[in-house]
Amino acid sequence: MTNNNKVQKSNSEIEGLKMLRGLRILGPRGSILEPYVSSLRVSCNYTSTQPSVNLQNLPQLPVPKLNDTLKKYLKSVQPFLNEEEFAKTSSLLKEFEAGIGKQLQALLEKRAEKHQNWLEDWWLNTAYLEYRDPVTVYSSPGLVFPFQKFNSQQDQLKYAAKTILAALEYKSLIDNNKIPVEMMGKSPLDMGQYKKIFGTCRIPAEKRDKLSYNDSQYITVIHNNHIFHVDVWGSDNKRLNENQIVEALQKVMDQSSEATSDCVGVLTSENRDNWAKAYQLLCKESMNQSSLRDVERSLLVLCLDKVAGLWRCNTVDERFTLAAAHTIHGAGADNNGANRWFDKTIQFIVGADGITGLTYEHSPAEGQPIAVLTDFLIKYIAENKPQDSPSSSPKDPIRLNFNVSSEVKDMIKAAKQNLDKLAANLDLDCFKYDRYGKNFIKSQKMSPDSYLQMAMQYAFYSLHKTPGAHYESAATRMYVGGRTETIRSCSPESVTFARAMLDPSASAKVKLAAMQGAIKAHKDYTVQALQGFGVDRHLLGLKLTAIENNIELPKLYSDPSYVRSAHMRISTSQVACKADGFMCYGPLVADGYATCYNPRDNDVNFATSAFTAHPDTAAPRYRAALTKALHDMHDLLLHNTRSKL
Repeated sequence: MTNNNKVQKSNSEIEGLKMLRGLRILGPRGSILEPYVSSLRVSCNYTSTQPSVNLQNLPQLPVPKLNDTLKKYLKSVQPFLNEEEFAKTSSLLKEFEAGIGKQLQALLEKRAEKHQNWLEDWWLNTAYLEYRDPVTVYSSPGLVFPFQKFNSQQDQLKYAAKTILAALEYKSLIDNNKIPVEMMGKSPLDMGQYKKIFGTCRIPAEKRDKLSYNDSQYITVIHNNHIFHVDVWGSDNKRLNENQIVEALQKVMDQSSEATSDCVGVLTSENRDNWAKAYQLLCKESMNQSSLRDVERSLLVLCLDKVAGLWRCNTVDERFTLAAAHTIHGAGADNNGANRWFDKTIQFIVGADGITGLTYEHSPAEGQPIAVLTDFLIKYIAENKPQDSPSSSPKDPIRLNFNVSSEVKDMIKAAKQNLDKLAANLDLDCFKYDRYGKNFIKSQKMSPDSYLQMAMQYAFYSLHKTPGAHYESAATRMYVGGRTETIRSCSPESVTFARAMLDPSASAKVKLAAMQGAIKAHKDYTVQALQGFGVDRHLLGLKLTAIENNIELPKLYSDPSYVRSAHMRISTSQVACKADGFMCYGPLVADGYATCYNPRDNDVNFATSAFTAHPDTAAPRYRAALTKALHDMHDLLLHNTRSKL
């Protein structure tokens, strides 16, 4: 993502894709009552998918040629196979192409003829709505905003009110189609995801979750685990101004001075099976149905958090890491983790001691709309615009009550324990790398994104002495309904580069040539992925085609090449914001790392993570290796420059 709403070919977006699983939720979702109808503009629409409408007349997502995909695939898996395994995989691919692959390709092409985007509904369901692990840590990213200094509770509420007003202003731009159309070169990008970030909520359901798309005139506010309906328009249909929103938020705080142990919101951090069971039980009571529906239909969630202990942090990096924890999982149930509704697409966080940011539920949108929204919000707040005239008839906040049975109480207790385990298991190390930024990389006529990706490859190899399957997402929004394609950053060239850098006998000339080759290979793959010609989505489409047509799954999908190359031990995304912030999330696999990064002119904000439960990985060790890799690459380039003088 870039700072001027342009998307360069070397850039990518955050994606919360996890390993695809198909467990089932037990029990159906109960019926729902209609609460606070006067605050709603459009009735709730529960749906698993909402196919894109091609208002921009964009091209359809292509189905790549089978031979092209298999050639790219074979090269991409080479680092993970020995010579004998590589020969077997080569033979298997030839057999696949001539046989069952040809049949599946024809069926997939027929599907593409009947859909604007052959992958869209498959992707939403398979990658997100059927995914059973918690959205917390495993799927939903956090985004840390610049730190604030609140000298009083009033300061916190004023900042929160400005955040809400900025969000409402941005929503108005979206509704009126005034968001500048983003471009990739000369190609316009699908702007449909922007329409889905406000008023959207994920709903737990049997087998597959659903998405609820709404347009309302109120928000959900959570404080001390209490949940409130807060209208941001008055009865005169006029939007509240800053002072009136502050007054409403103060009333929320006054009515929730003590934390409640019946924190229904913590259930949204649970395994989707567990949350679906609790949801079904809650829906047996009409009051609970009403309260659940009210949260689901709100425009967004505002979390007024208690102090996080920011004053105990001695360095910027410690502040970054603490803030990341609170935006990802709330630092556990006894901190701010129960003060959440993780199913809402947009969930703003305004902490009492200056931690601000958001958590977003990933299924309806990628990181691009969220990053652009972030820059708009921070700019809007900084401008300190004069207040609008007040509404003549603001409404008081309404507490959303729940009748929590003993069985649900037990589920809440279990959810707290599980959230604490999730929080304890996520090893975060977030930092500002300030030796140089993208300006230096550009001065060397290199792609900043590809350069940073190769630094991660080098760092991983230096730690584990083996190639690491490496995931980076590329936006395919040049096509209608486009989401992402995988950039396979690990390549034969990246392995050659890492080995050269670690070889004390290799000359600077050899190392530089290896670096340039690795960066070029990554950039070339990125361009293809952005155009929809990567490997992973096509192979997924062929696999799902086999499943839908009751065709035995081809041997390719159990081959060591597929298993190893799909076990993404490095999960990465570039999320570029003008602001001094960053996005953060958990690894894709148990023995993996996550790295989200915001490259700025003269520094780079990194959010790295690993799981403490795995003995082979640790975020601080990975950070140290990444920092050394960036130093080494910089010094190599400087040495090359000096040698030319």
